[in-house]
Order: sequence, then structure tokens, then C-alpha cells
Amino acid sequence: MTEPVTSDAHSTVIEKLSLLDRFLPVWIGIAMAAGLLLGRLVPGLDTALNLVQLDGISLPIALGLLIMMYPVLAKVRYDRLDAVTGDRKLLLSSLVLNWVIGPALMFALAWLLLPDLPEYRTGLIIVGLARCIAMVIIWNDLACGDREAAAVLVALNSVFQVIMFAVLGWFYLSVLPGWLGWEQATISTSPWQIAKSVLIFLGIPLLAGYLSRRLGEKVRGRTWYDSTFLPKVGPWALYGLLFTIVILFALQGEQITSRPLDVIRIALPLLVYFAVMWGGGYLLGASVGLGYERTTTLAFTAAGNNFELAIAVAIATYGATSGQALAGVVGPLIEVPVLVALVYVSLALRRRFTPNNPATMLTDRSPR
Repeated sequence: MTEPVTSDAHSTVIEKLSLLDRFLPVWIGIAMAAGLLLGRLVPGLDTALNLVQLDGISLPIALGLLIMMYPVLAKVRYDRLDAVTGDRKLLLSSLVLNWVIGPALMFALAWLLLPDLPEYRTGLIIVGLARCIAMVIIWNDLACGDREAAAVLVALNSVFQVIMFAVLGWFYLSVLPGWLGWEQATISTSPWQIAKSVLIFLGIPLLAGYLSRRLGEKVRGRTWYDSTFLPKVGPWALYGLLFTIVILFALQGEQITSRPLDVIRIALPLLVYFAVMWGGGYLLGASVGLGYERTTTLAFTAAGNNFELAIAVAIATYGATSGQALAGVVGPLIEVPVLVALVYVSLALRRRFTPNNPATMLTDRSPR
């Protein structure tokens, strides 16, 4: 029987982190504070940032997301994807967590903790329907999860998002509350709107990452690609993440800082949601024997949400200054620091797993 990863191995993982990675919570905190201050201190900044949009998202945020996702998707070994698509336990577990448990849990928490705030409650339910296809790739990579599994699960979520988002929105906002005799709501979206979002924010960086690996390995070889090219482009994932956070919080800084009590009310169900979904993903992955890397990927893809889509739908349906839009904005305010903390919890839990291939635990899957 293979020995579990020891504390020395875990320490080696932490030591391999670059300065940027090691102090990531500090940089994210600074980025969030900088964005909030910019939004409060620079009049008209939100208007200027929203002058040009890509699929309803401010162009600077869209560029930040694309820059953030490309380096991680360039690291994916696309010749290994068949090993992931054949893992039925992983795929089925992800579908159940993301499309059965996740939306139902957020619906229950929203009604339980915000019964007197219908706008925020509706906004949170919309957040619960929007499964993550962007930032989860960063959290998974930092926690040394399975990159190929992350790519497959994100693609799977994208397909289901196009098919199921509007249907589940109708069910959880109108049908189920009607059955229970509660207040009903609606959303305004279409499968094509969601498909456009998926094609832009996942399709473009996924295609760029795939072509980079194929062409890079063909022209210069795999050794050059992995040892020279990837280390140069890798840090741009976190640069894009920090840039996105600054712009996102600058756009909504005034709303967040002017309504602190509302933010706290919205934050409580989100905190419970992220903890339950991430913990549930870990317990499920460990119980079915997925191993550390795929269990980590399962947990982060279950806990993360597509706040870009949730905000866009809330604004399109209820307006930019609505309570529903504010609930969407508070999503990343809570999600970012919580999931960063869970990255470090994951790395601490790593020693409790028995690796399938000990030689790759410290090399092939190191964060940088």
C-alpha cells in the first residue's frame, strides 16, 4: 500500500509557491480594498468602465477574465482528457453537486435567511443557478487539483448551463415558490444569451490554450513548452485575477460600502453555501475514492459560481441598481476570500490522501 503524503511533502508544496502565490490572500485583499476605494473616490468611474461592454460585461472585466483563464488552460494536457471523461464517478458526482444540490441549497438558504428581503433572495437564487466556469480554474490550480479534470468539468457545466439555467430559474423562482404558497419571481434570459457568455469566456481561452500546447509542442517540443513557455505565461493568471478583482469592486464600490448591513445579510447565506458545497464535494470525492487531485477539483467546481452570468442576468431583468444585482455583486466579495482560504485548507488536507502516483504529487502538479 502506498504511503500517504507526509507533512514534509506538504511543506515542499508550500515552499514551491512563488512569492505571488504564497502571499495571494494579501494581494487579493489589497486588490479588493483598492477597487472599493476607487469606486468611492473617483466620480463617474463606474460609468467610464461600463462604456464598452462584451456580452453585457464591462470590457476591462472581460479582458481580465480572459487573461486569467488562458495560462491555466495552456497548462492542460489535452492528450489526457480521455482519462477524465471515462471517470464516471467524477462526472456523476459533479453533475449531482452542481445541478441538483447546489441550486436547491441556495434556494433553501435564501428563503431561510432572507425571508423579508425578496430582492436579495432572488439575486442569491440566481447566483446559485450560475455554475462556475472561470475562477474555479484558478482555485483548482493553486490547490494542485487535476487540471484536465477541471477543464472537463468546466466544459460539462457550460453545456448544462446553456440547457438548464433558464429552466431551473423558472422552477426555483416561480414554480416551486408557487407550490409552497410563497412569493414568485422571474428572470429574463435565453439559452442563446448564456451560450454566448460560455463561448466568449470559456471558448476563447480554451481554444487559445489548446492551440498554444499543440503548436508549441509541435514546433519546439514538450520539454521547451513545459519548462520555458509555461513558466513565462503562468503568472499572468494571477495578474488577470487581481486586475479583475480591482475592476469588479471599483464598479460596485459605492453600492457595497453604502449598504454595509445589507451586505452582511447577503453574506451570511453565501458563507454557509460555500462551506457546505466545498465540504460536501470533499466528502463525496473522498468517499468514492477519487484521490486528492480529483476530489479537490470536484470540491472547487461545486463551490464556485459564475458571478459574471448572475450579475448580467440580474441587471438585464431587474436593473443595475436593483437588490438582485447587489446580491450578485456581493457574491465575489465573499467567494474570493473564502475560496482562497479553502485553497490553503486543501493543501493542508493533501497529506491525508494516498496519491495514485507519488512522483507527480510534487512536480507535475506544483502550482507554478
